[in-house]
Amino acid sequence: MTPRLGGGVKSAPVRPIWQAVTQTLTDDLVAPFQIEAQPVRGRIVRLGPAVDEVLSRHDYPDAVANLLGEACALAALVGASLKFEGRLIVQAQGDGPVAYVVVDYDTAGHLRGYCRFDAERVAAASQGFARPGAGTLLGKGVFIMTVDQGPDMDRYQGVTPIEGETLALCAETYFAQSEQTPTRVRLAVGQADVGDGPKWRAGGLLIQNIAEDLARGSTADAWDTAQAFFETVGEDELIDPMVPSETLLWRLFHEDGVRMFPAKALTGFCRCSEEKIVGMLRSFPVEERADMVEDDGHIRVTCEYCSRIYAVAPEAVD
Repeated sequence: MTPRLGGGVKSAPVRPIWQAVTQTLTDDLVAPFQIEAQPVRGRIVRLGPAVDEVLSRHDYPDAVANLLGEACALAALVGASLKFEGRLIVQAQGDGPVAYVVVDYDTAGHLRGYCRFDAERVAAASQGFARPGAGTLLGKGVFIMTVDQGPDMDRYQGVTPIEGETLALCAETYFAQSEQTPTRVRLAVGQADVGDGPKWRAGGLLIQNIAEDLARGSTADAWDTAQAFFETVGEDELIDPMVPSETLLWRLFHEDGVRMFPAKALTGFCRCSEEKIVGMLRSFPVEERADMVEDDGHIRVTCEYCSRIYAVAPEAVD
C-alpha cells in the first residue's frame, strides 16, 4: 500500500479510474462506487446549495448547524441505498443542549431537516471546544434510523445509543449492531466562499465490506486496505468545492481502481403544504382551535423544517 500524506495524490503507477457514465453533477449529489476487483463498495455525497438552504432556514449556532449538516449528509449516504420509493428518517435525541436533530430524505433526492436546541446550553457547551460534537450536544440518548416504505407497509426502525462525538460514529455503531455489516463513515460540514459569500457545505463518504463467501474467499485483507486509505480523507477535501467527487475517489482508491456509478441529484425541499396544515389543525378540538385564532381572524402555523408561516382561516378548517 502506498502511503498518502496531507491529502495529496498517491504517487504509485495506477490503473485509470473507470466511470459508468460521464458525471455532470459537481454538487448536491450522492453516488455509489465500487473498488475494482475488491469486496468493498461505498457511496459519496457532496452537498452545496441543498444543505445551505436547510441550514439557513433557521438562525442556528455554528455547532448546531454543523450537527444538522452532518445529519443531512448521513441521510443521503444511507438513503441512497433504498431500492423502493420511500423515505429514510435519521434522528438523534438526548438530554443535552440539542433536544433532537432530524433529517427526512426521500428517494426522489429531497432533503429537509431541523434541530431543536437550547441556545444558552449550546453556548455553555461550546466554551473551550473548537466545535462540540454529537456526544456533547445531544448528551445521553439514542440514534434512530427509520425506513418508511409508504402507507401500505410497516415502518422499519433501528435504535442504538449515541456513542462518540460524531454522527458518523453513531452510524457505524448502528450498522454493526442492526445490520451486522462492517461499515465506515466520514462526515464533514463547513462554509466556503466561491464568490457570493460564505455558504454552508457538507460531504460524506461511506464504505462497506461485502461479506465473504466460497467464491470470494476471505475479504479481511481487502477491507483493512480500504480502511487504511479511507482514514486519510480530510474533512476539507469532503467539502472543497474545487475537488470533484471523481477526483476525491481517485485520490483515495486509485491503487486498485475505482468505479463511480451515476449520481442522484439532491435538493433541499419541504413537503409542508396548506392542505397538510389544515389536516393537522382538524385533529385539535374545536375549543382549542378557537384559542389559536389571532386578532386578524387567522390561525398561524410555522413549519419547523422550512420556517414557512401559514395563515389559515378558521372556516377552512371547519
